[in-house]
Amino acid sequence: MKVFCISDNIDTQMGMRLAGIESVVYHDRESVLKKLDELIKDPDMGIILMTTIIVNLCPDVISQYKLELKSPLIVEIPDRHGSANIGETIDSYISEAIGIKI
Repeated sequence: MKVFCISDNIDTQMGMRLAGIESVVYHDRESVLKKLDELIKDPDMGIILMTTIIVNLCPDVISQYKLELKSPLIVEIPDRHGSANIGETIDSYISEAIGIKI
């Protein structure tokens, strides 16, 4: 099983590399979606980590992938400024998936 990170900054990329996780840095929607499609087609890919800023570039596509795909697992990680509100994000995914507000 492979783990890969799509980041918006070099700091996160370096941290992932130190942990042995391959990573790329992108700043535009088209590049992110192209790489994401490539990673999803890889049968050995298990987890795709994405920084909050990257997720915010294409939230509609990423939400759809999270709801439809069994594998790989797409996980949003906070950016270096800690601006993510992961709890609310998880609540919204659950609400979308089961159709009721928690």
